[in-house]
Amino acid sequence: MPNPQIIKDEKTYQALRREGASKEKAARIANDAGGSRRATGRKGGKAGAYEGRTKDDLYREARKIGIEGRSGMSKDQLISALRNR
Repeated sequence: MPNPQIIKDEKTYQALRREGASKEKAARIANDAGGSRRATGRKGGKAGAYEGRTKDDLYREARKIGIEGRSGMSKDQLISALRNR
């Protein structure tokens, strides 16, 4: 979990993490003071859902960000690792 001093709304942060949001996205939404939290959650790239990608695509993404143990992971494990990085 990120440093608690930088999370403005810990309750929102934890709820978003339980729903599957990445740490970065949950922190960004929980800390958004200047706008609608719903709009903040929509910011970002247009990448599709991990479930719609091939295992090879997920492996390449995991390699790019340095997830260890990726070569022995199943598609579901890669998805989990990417979401919880």
